[in-house]
Amino acid sequence: MTLEELEVFVTTQANVSMEAYYWWCTALMITIHVGFLMYEVGASRFKNAVSSAVKNLLAFAFMIPTFWLFGWYIYLAFPGGFTPIDLEGYGTPWNVSMGPMLSDQATGIFWAAFTLFACTTASVFSGAVLERIRISSFVFLAVILGSVAWILGAAWGWHPDGWLVTQFGYHDVGAAGVVHMIAGWFAFGVVLNLGPRVGKYNADGTANEIEGHDLRFSFVGLLMIIVGFFGFLGGCLIWAGADLGGWINIYGAPATLSSFAFNTLMGLAGGMIGAFWMSKGNPFWMMSGGLAGIFSCASGLDVWYPGLAFVLGFVGGVIIIPANNWLHKTFKIDDPVGAISVHGVAGIWGVVAMGLFASGYPASGDIPPTSFGGQLVGCIVMFLVGFVPGYGISFIMKAMGWLRVPDAVQKAGIDQAELGLKAYQ
Repeated sequence: MTLEELEVFVTTQANVSMEAYYWWCTALMITIHVGFLMYEVGASRFKNAVSSAVKNLLAFAFMIPTFWLFGWYIYLAFPGGFTPIDLEGYGTPWNVSMGPMLSDQATGIFWAAFTLFACTTASVFSGAVLERIRISSFVFLAVILGSVAWILGAAWGWHPDGWLVTQFGYHDVGAAGVVHMIAGWFAFGVVLNLGPRVGKYNADGTANEIEGHDLRFSFVGLLMIIVGFFGFLGGCLIWAGADLGGWINIYGAPATLSSFAFNTLMGLAGGMIGAFWMSKGNPFWMMSGGLAGIFSCASGLDVWYPGLAFVLGFVGGVIIIPANNWLHKTFKIDDPVGAISVHGVAGIWGVVAMGLFASGYPASGDIPPTSFGGQLVGCIVMFLVGFVPGYGISFIMKAMGWLRVPDAVQKAGIDQAELGLKAYQ
């Protein structure tokens, strides 16, 4: 074998290894949706258990073709803002890049990983609107969130040429802002128009606790979400090849799987302990705190010292509970699983923490170093990218009478009224 043949062989092997790596990251991410489905079925009342599962499955099914039709193109074409780059059709469904090619061992697996990221945003959103949204309305909003709004935020804050990255040094490798903030505040915009479940608030404004029918489902579901996040976060790294130093983060800077392993687990533990302490032993918040802990250190998974990741996670687990209470009390919303707080508020904390504790951290190429100001700008943008379409589109849907199921249907149960089914016989 000549030296040239050996180089071709080594390059091909590296590409195949990368392809296999993202294949399994994508497969593992599906457990996120298994987890959210179980989590929400358990948090629903008996009469809504099937519909809660169905809307998760339908969002997953609709996200895949819509992300193929236009979601992936949005990521590639709009890093500079609202004016598209001329890609000569690349990323569009009629382009040869969006089909099987023996010479392309990257496009399909990256598209698949980003599609599963998009599906995750829909799953985050689904918990906040349990038991009173129309199934068709939810699916439509989920597609807007996952195949349009989220991926536009990713084009700006994850793409190496994204304007937030190149102008402000925005750093968010684990998507605390790009995924979790956008999904959480999109959900907030929708629930403002959707209104609370029947029976949530009394005439005097006091709230009633509406408990799900089986907390065991929620426990197992939360653990499945955490399992899936190892695939999610693993997909946030790129194998550049041994000759280029191995792993790089989403922005092209050196990174390691070890840093992600250390900091994900430490943030998880910190969040669980912080929420357990703050909630005085509430098991539901303990597990939700684990998720918040991961999001709290997600922006800097590639740079944190594990002890700091634990502290960030602990703070995240503590703050989500008073934040959830304040949002409910102030806006009279109804978020049955605390998704807005766990994802939206913890996401803010994760993005801001990167500016507070890693300001000046160097980036690759001509990207400016991390700064508090840059993270703050990114934080504002991610909030708006989520909240504005969530509120605006759901407002129009509400005016059309196509958002919320009638109160009589709520009382009877969506399973029976819309699906003609019961969860259990």
